Formats: sequence, structure tokens, C-alpha cells
Amino acid sequence: MRKKEERQEDVPLIYLEAGDKAEVMTIAGGGGVMARLADMGIVPGTILKVITAAPFLGPIEVEVRGSKLALGRGVAAKIIVKKIK
Repeated sequence: MRKKEERQEDVPLIYLEAGDKAEVMTIAGGGGVMARLADMGIVPGTILKVITAAPFLGPIEVEVRGSKLALGRGVAAKIIVKKIK
């Protein structure tokens, strides 16, 4: 029962705001997306921080392992995270 409660806290990266930190739980995409994100260091268990979320469906800038990356909203929507308080 506890796992179901924990899963309710998992949300797509696009729902986070600037300054939020989160742990990547899973990638909801095909092999190509998963490989591309893995090349950037975004894999389950990775901690990331949202730097900026551009308005009007623009990219989301995140900090991952000391590097800043810009992710399109489509890709960011496939990154399922758990917000760290």
C-alpha cells in the first residue's frame, strides 16, 4: 500500500518550478529518449534542480551533476520525478 502512496507524489518534470529539487524516478519514453537522457546524465536516481522554466511552453533549464542543461517540454514531460523538500 505504501508504494501506491509514494507513486502519487511522482510527477513529470514540467510540473516543477524554478528552485525545486527532485529525484528522477523513471523515464516514460522509448529507447531513443532514454539513451539521449542517459548521455546527459539523467537516469533514475539522479538528483536535479530546476533553474528556469521558460514561459509559453519554452524549454526548462535544469542543473544535473554540476552541469546546466536545457530540455524541451516534450522531453521534460517524459522525465518522472519525485520532488525533494
